[in-house]
Amino acid sequence: MSGSGSSRGGQSRARRGGVTKKGKPRPGTGGHGKRRLEGKGPTPPAHLRPGHPAQRRAAQKAVSAARSGGGAAQAGADRDHGVGQPRRGDGPEMIAGRNAVLEALQAKVPATALYVAYRTDSDDRIRAAVRLAADVGLAVLESGRGDLDRLTQGAVHQGLALRVRPYQYVHPDDLIALAADAAQPPLIVALDGVTDPRNLGAIVRSAAAFGGHGVLIPGRRSAGVTAGAWKASAGTLARLPVAQAPNLARALAAYQQAGLFVVGLSAKGGTDIRDLKIAESPLVLVVGSEGRGLSRVVAERCDLLARIPIGAAESLNASVAAGIALYEAARRRGTSAP
Repeated sequence: MSGSGSSRGGQSRARRGGVTKKGKPRPGTGGHGKRRLEGKGPTPPAHLRPGHPAQRRAAQKAVSAARSGGGAAQAGADRDHGVGQPRRGDGPEMIAGRNAVLEALQAKVPATALYVAYRTDSDDRIRAAVRLAADVGLAVLESGRGDLDRLTQGAVHQGLALRVRPYQYVHPDDLIALAADAAQPPLIVALDGVTDPRNLGAIVRSAAAFGGHGVLIPGRRSAGVTAGAWKASAGTLARLPVAQAPNLARALAAYQQAGLFVVGLSAKGGTDIRDLKIAESPLVLVVGSEGRGLSRVVAERCDLLARIPIGAAESLNASVAAGIALYEAARRRGTSAP
């Protein structure tokens, strides 16, 4: 019994690493193994660790505070209309990869945290991303590569990822109110079946350039405000609102009841966009998808259909068509150069 116990004791001592199996002192590494002893840095607070219950509670509290900031009555009205709230699936978005993250930060995409992998090989892009995040007070968190793999759903993140804040859509009536506050006739762009976020961002940019008061999108089968839309808008999404309606045709009918003319852009339109005299009046420009154009229900709801002369080309990109129509409206209103 004592012999076996002695044997087990010797094995346990050997496993501890201080001595060899024969009981002799184990030689050191001369400092070459010190990297194995390095820690992973300080553990982030519980409310900043992804997936931790405290982090989920903190995020929910922040969302609740943001919503209550606009007034309880308005929040209740938004819930009643089913608008102004993040759509299903419009949760926090993760941008992965060094170039993509750096471009998003340079475009001022609103974010909640920048994640950097432990002991990742730093380069100019990572240093610039950390500097930009620090300039705007964005939390910079170190994370294990396994955690980053999970957060980015297996995307190639190169040790860098950015968590984007969910976008808060406004009510369609808010776009009319914005025009009233500016003492201007409303100019709104509505999108029907535009599913590319980059087109949405480019249209927002054009609307801001030509005096538009906002963009209206349907709640389903439409591009939402994602990181791609933010980058394409070149930051103009921070000052031009996007409204969301459960049903686009009904929202257009409500605009008509409020005194706005609804004009759809269509290759089959009977009015040349250059002859659109009602552009000086309160106006909604409806842009369809590049492939199908306007849906039948939305086209029938429009007061008239206008076409853009394009010669031999078959169609225009949705954002290009919107930019041309917005320029023509601005020219007639005297808000752009002739």
